[in-house]
Amino acid sequence: MGEVVIGVDVGTGSARAGVFDLNGRLLGSARQPIRIWHEPGDIVEQSSADIWSACATAIRGAVTEAGVAPSDVRGIGFDATCSLVVLDPAGRSLPVGPSGDPARDVIVWMDHRALAETRAINAGDHGVLAYVGGAISPEMQTPKLKWLKTHLPETFSEAGHFLDLSDFLTFKATGSLARSVCTVTCKWTYLAHESRWDDAFFRAVGLEDLTADDHRRIGREIVPPGTPLGAGLTAEAAAALGLKPGTPVAASLIDAHAGAVGSLGGGEGGGTEGRIAYIMGTSACVMASTPEARFVDGVWGPYFAALMPGLWLNEGGQSAAGAAIDHLIRLHPAYPKLAAAARDEGGDPVALLERRVLARGASPAETALLARAVHVLPDFLGNRSPFADPDARAVMAGLGLEADDDSLDRLYVAGLCGLGYGAAEVLEALRRSGVPADMLVVSGGASRSPLVRQILADATGVPVAVPATAEPVLLGSAMLGAVAGGLMPDLSAAGDRMCALASVVEPAGGRVADFHTAKRTVYDRMRALDRESRALMAGI
Repeated sequence: MGEVVIGVDVGTGSARAGVFDLNGRLLGSARQPIRIWHEPGDIVEQSSADIWSACATAIRGAVTEAGVAPSDVRGIGFDATCSLVVLDPAGRSLPVGPSGDPARDVIVWMDHRALAETRAINAGDHGVLAYVGGAISPEMQTPKLKWLKTHLPETFSEAGHFLDLSDFLTFKATGSLARSVCTVTCKWTYLAHESRWDDAFFRAVGLEDLTADDHRRIGREIVPPGTPLGAGLTAEAAAALGLKPGTPVAASLIDAHAGAVGSLGGGEGGGTEGRIAYIMGTSACVMASTPEARFVDGVWGPYFAALMPGLWLNEGGQSAAGAAIDHLIRLHPAYPKLAAAARDEGGDPVALLERRVLARGASPAETALLARAVHVLPDFLGNRSPFADPDARAVMAGLGLEADDDSLDRLYVAGLCGLGYGAAEVLEALRRSGVPADMLVVSGGASRSPLVRQILADATGVPVAVPATAEPVLLGSAMLGAVAGGLMPDLSAAGDRMCALASVVEPAGGRVADFHTAKRTVYDRMRALDRESRALMAGI
């Protein structure tokens, strides 16, 4: 078969693996679900053992489908959600929640138990906050660590290793405790442009324990994404994954960041100037790279070399995107009927709903007009950016007593419009700080939808491009493997060869543009209403 590389992506609900050739062609892929626990108090947990097992099953399935031999695999890259894994010094799992179950050793990125700790950190005058958009998020690791120290002091004191999930995967694969610049810079307040942790910050927020022994528990060795780790796959890991011992393993990326790498590629100035990556999954991430640091209030970053070497990254987006749409349509009384129809045809309810909605419009752009009288601000899990407001919540207007398919269709389209306006808010914030934003390059499951792409183009007013590969997140991780295996000199060169754009959707203009201008005004007023409502009810 020749030289191939593997990309492994761990999302919120599943682990996926893809085998690629060096031209970026997907040869085989597989998916394996992973368990997740939701409990009161915004607690969301997973098991690192489950996740590693799911990765192994997915890799074996992808290799079988691709028809390649283990000896053909020249490198492997991992990406994962920015969840927190807690292990003791021997690498054994520790409990991270009230269940006391050590198997549940992962605090998931979307877990918001640490809101009080987040507010306490943001109340201080900490220089590192300038590099997370001015305010830290409960999705990041420092508030979670502070919560653990306060509420589970035994776990905190026993912990030998606090790891981002993607760094845990490379540790399991190689035994190396090196952390990726991507993970620790974007989620742990590591200052990559100065190659250091800020010990004064940790002391100020009550986490001075993390500075001990040269930051042993959070990372002494910080390396660029794509760096080969250890001696490659250990014999134990190779046996689990069905690959050869010594297969090169790359320092990792966060899942959305892998999507950005696999979408934007490397060409023409790193494929970044004016092009914004928009990765759509359970949440949505908006990523822009610039040669100079750009400080954008409410948008995470600037992060140095967290995505591409020598470039600064700004990261925005929405805490709930796919999750918001799923939750929204489940609220409607016609959803059980839709779900039953999807089960009967062996498909997905959202995909069925999309086909039905598109059939009602003269074009994808005109379909948005169905939502003329229904409006949705879909901040079910707060606002990630540009307002950095984890207490924000969803607002809906224009709902009646209808329980039919037509009213569900309108609600769905209104939700997509709301996500589009949220993306527009981030692009506007970037532009105000001098970051060019002329095109969105979309990836993730929802990006395959022609309706989503068109509404996104019309809501933001910029063209929306689609990568040539159907799996840009997996491709981004596979590119890491190509670099670690010495097949590509760096990620930029890997992007030049392995990435391309397939098509571009332009904003429709005309009456569709007028429609979105008016609907965006309603959206802005709902955001103001949400803020005013919370202020009025505070302390009551």
